[in-house]
Amino acid sequence: MKVVVLGAGLMGKEVARDLIKNSKVERVFLGDIDVSLAQNFVDSLNTDKIEVVELHAERDDSLMEVISKGNIVVNALFYSFNERVARAAIAAGVHSVDLGGHIGGVTEKILDLDEEAKAKGVTIIPDLGVAPGMVNILAGYGASKLDEVESIKLFVGGIPTEPKPPLHYTRVFSLDGVFDHYTEPSKVILKGKLQEVPSLSGVEPIYFKDFGVLEAFYTSGGISTLDKTFPNVQTLEYKTIRYKGHAEKFKLLADLGFLDASNKVEVEDQEVSVRPVVREALKKKLELGTKPDAVLLRVIVAGEKAQQQVTYEFEMVVRKDMTINETAMARATANTISVVAQMIGEDKITERGVFAPESIVPGDIYIQEMAKRGVVIKETSHISAMIVKW
Repeated sequence: MKVVVLGAGLMGKEVARDLIKNSKVERVFLGDIDVSLAQNFVDSLNTDKIEVVELHAERDDSLMEVISKGNIVVNALFYSFNERVARAAIAAGVHSVDLGGHIGGVTEKILDLDEEAKAKGVTIIPDLGVAPGMVNILAGYGASKLDEVESIKLFVGGIPTEPKPPLHYTRVFSLDGVFDHYTEPSKVILKGKLQEVPSLSGVEPIYFKDFGVLEAFYTSGGISTLDKTFPNVQTLEYKTIRYKGHAEKFKLLADLGFLDASNKVEVEDQEVSVRPVVREALKKKLELGTKPDAVLLRVIVAGEKAQQQVTYEFEMVVRKDMTINETAMARATANTISVVAQMIGEDKITERGVFAPESIVPGDIYIQEMAKRGVVIKETSHISAMIVKW
């Protein structure tokens, strides 16, 4: 298979690193606007499988030219490009997967391209990061084991293992993405009703071995397509994991309007957008650099099976690979999208059209493939007393 990777940022580079290990991958085309930066990374891998190509993602002609080089495209660009890339992939007759974002209706617009994708004989799967992405796959896998799904609870967080005050946080992907997740409303299903709640609310304690008691709170985009796939559940919620006190600190910034993309102020007779200033001010202070990080995940799916109340729990703790300076978030995210792209290329996924991850990615194979890459997802189950039905 020939795979095109769009974007040579944190995730795109690690996707390329994983792809070249597969003997069935003949060629990887790594597209980025900064060719020299991408080439420096490729040179460090000592491989002849990767070709760096110049990409101007905002130009349709450049996008089509690059995408057409492969038969699968892995979109590791910022999520504002996702719909454009999906449309270009369909036009080119190329399978496509993306890292999601699920803000501003982007994923819904891609799902609406189902008929066009089927007509072209391609498979499009959006939202293949960690959340959304990994959590969707695991939720779908847990649900497939039940006769009736009643509750899905998702907890995920990327945190530094050596936290420093005052925020005890380091960025492992775009700060604009973080700000969007913290300011857009969060969708949840509570007592069977779909509703919106403010992000950074619903703070609760959560415990992980070696990390102690942390906090989890609502953020937007995490449930992705799960409310459409499982509309009849009583509970569906996604919460982000951070060190205690994080939500309160960022809520203050949000309440002051510092994270609002539309907020502008006048400074010395010049109009200034507030958010970019905050972003740049925080960027260096929140740089991970060579410091270690971890991604913590817990997915809890509960319901009825053979007239018993059954709960399936999936848990993952992945840490930074210090030998190659690959962040924990990159290990979890890049490997997820890479594994699914390779499933399509190896005909482990053969249906054509546009699909949510939980509807098409085989959870058992996914867990096995992630374990091969050192990302171990542990599954446990609990059976409670018989359900009595009148």
